[in-house]
Amino acid sequence: MARDKKDVRDMSIEDKLKNLYQLQSMLTQIDKIKTLRGELPLEVQDLEDEIEGLTTRIEKIQAEITNLKDEISHRKLTIQENISSIERYTQQMDNVRNNREYENLSKEIEYLQLDNQLNEKKIKEAMATQEQKQEEIRRCSDNVTERRTDLDIKKSELDEIISETRAEEEKLREHSKQLELTIEPRLLSAFKRIRKNSRNGLGIVYVERDACGGCFNKIPPQRQLDIRMRKKIIVCEYCGRIMIDPELAGVEQVKAAEEKPKRRTRKKAESKE
Repeated sequence: MARDKKDVRDMSIEDKLKNLYQLQSMLTQIDKIKTLRGELPLEVQDLEDEIEGLTTRIEKIQAEITNLKDEISHRKLTIQENISSIERYTQQMDNVRNNREYENLSKEIEYLQLDNQLNEKKIKEAMATQEQKQEEIRRCSDNVTERRTDLDIKKSELDEIISETRAEEEKLREHSKQLELTIEPRLLSAFKRIRKNSRNGLGIVYVERDACGGCFNKIPPQRQLDIRMRKKIIVCEYCGRIMIDPELAGVEQVKAAEEKPKRRTRKKAESKE
């Protein structure tokens, strides 16, 4: 049903407060259902995030291993090319015409031999790093397996709780949506803002033992009278929650036991005599 804004605005303050308190009651029941689920939704989300992070880490390490393999292959190829060059230069040394050519060939051979030594060293380092990366992948994979097992258990527990409360929660949500249509948009918006900022999710509370039912600060008698009059929307001056009197909220107040008159002390009685 569409909200008739004119009719909503024309509602009495009493009806507005009554509808708002009914909405609060339903939302409180929904909050209790969420509380029943406890930390499970967050735990499931954390496990899913951790698995995603580990999977990304494994993919990154695998890319690093691929680069290491490419580097090893490239350096091995360079060593083979250097060996071929050394053999060619060695043969050329038998046919040199002067000492200068001989020295140049000797230097080239020496440079290629040093380059091969460096490449062999780099290959060993790359292979050692590759082994470390493989071990890291094994650890991450084991962690992923463990986390997936934990995730399946947590999801099973959460699904069981959700299945038990789904029908009730959907019914409450549907009723709360219908109630929202009977509340003035500005008042509803203010109520939702107060609820969001309050730790216990209460946006409207009744007066309890002369105090605010949300923050428990004392409410002056005149302000309590204004709340009982139901002539305007009144909020707690301490926490900002909307106030409603217990009778309108349908809450039975337990009356405090009347104080017995104090017995006169013997000393006071004697002084009066």
